[in-house]
Amino acid sequence: MAPKRGVKAPLAAKKKPEKVVNPLFEKRPKQFGIGGALPPKKDLTRFVKWPHVVRIQRQRRILKQRLKVPPAVNQFTKTLDKNLATQLFKLFLKYRPEDKAAKKERLLKRAQAEAEGKTVETKKPIVIKYGLNHVTYLIEQNKAQLVVIAHDVDPIELVVWLPALCRKMEVPYAIVKGKSRLGAIVHKKTASVLCLTSVKNEDKLEFSKVLEAVKANFNDKFDEHRKKWGGGIMGSKSLAKTKAKERVIAKEAAQRMS
Repeated sequence: MAPKRGVKAPLAAKKKPEKVVNPLFEKRPKQFGIGGALPPKKDLTRFVKWPHVVRIQRQRRILKQRLKVPPAVNQFTKTLDKNLATQLFKLFLKYRPEDKAAKKERLLKRAQAEAEGKTVETKKPIVIKYGLNHVTYLIEQNKAQLVVIAHDVDPIELVVWLPALCRKMEVPYAIVKGKSRLGAIVHKKTASVLCLTSVKNEDKLEFSKVLEAVKANFNDKFDEHRKKWGGGIMGSKSLAKTKAKERVIAKEAAQRMS
């Protein structure tokens, strides 16, 4: 056929050079059927049956996001920042109470000294106080200088009233992450609350700086935390449904107005 007027005849198509296939290597595509090749790796997180404890932890975390959390409980989500918490724990480590081995050695030396008729020094060391009842008593007696509360105490009712008591007695308090971190300081698995009643002269400057930062973060913001509710964060599906309902209601209202 002759080309149409005004249209140029196409140039002779250039032939693509044929790809040279090595006859030694035969192309064999993978077969993913039964007894065939292994399927490609993919993320199977959704299909894993996690242990019961892990499932409960994750469900509880999501539930806390969905439900409206009262301010008294929600204040435990506002913890000390990482730098200040590190500084605080470094200070607390200087005042660790003695463990069982150290206590045994001290009592043995004391017994030997008494047997030899020597005078034994019984000066009380400055150490961290722990135990909920003991710390509560120290706060009520105005002997506590700094109280540190764990954010993940379970049940939370054990310590939920403690920030209010600290504020009433004008005792600086801080909420930090990890009851296990507090427990490690006092040679226990976990500890819900720790307390310092005094510090050595060489640590007073550092301690005063920590107290100022703690007061600014917690004691001074107590009224703000007392009014702020937590939770109420819905999932993507619930938000999409809510937005769809709002659009329908807005559309109906516009039709009525017109």
